[in-house]
Amino acid sequence: MEGRPLVLGGVTIPFNKGLLGHSDGDALLHSVMDALLGAAGLGDIGSQFPSSNPAFKDANSRDLLSRIATLIHNHGWRLINLDATIIVEHPAMKPYLEPMRRCIATCLAIESNRVNIKAKTNDGLGIIGAGEGIVAQTIALLEEIT
Repeated sequence: MEGRPLVLGGVTIPFNKGLLGHSDGDALLHSVMDALLGAAGLGDIGSQFPSSNPAFKDANSRDLLSRIATLIHNHGWRLINLDATIIVEHPAMKPYLEPMRRCIATCLAIESNRVNIKAKTNDGLGIIGAGEGIVAQTIALLEEIT
């Protein structure tokens, strides 16, 4: 969306278009939250922060991720690691991957070496390749706290 900031992984990236969303539209942090909630058997981001609730309008996804970290811990889980992939044609993500990694680690209160983020293009194919969207995929490994 023209005129909206592009926020990914908690980092504002200089670009002329941002992502639509009820919150700040941070597709990467939303993917991380869904992976954590799914791995813990706690539903998804929509069940925790429904878009029908005006309290979450324009919410900062960093704050939401910190709440999810507390929630999974309170349900007896500890994050071992997570691996995320951003699929985007433009802008280039390489300069922002390390700040994203640090931001996510801070939100989750873990060491940054337990967070991996990579980016790739869609080689001009489909709506992602046409620059009309961004996809983020995340896998999280949790263990029960004993």
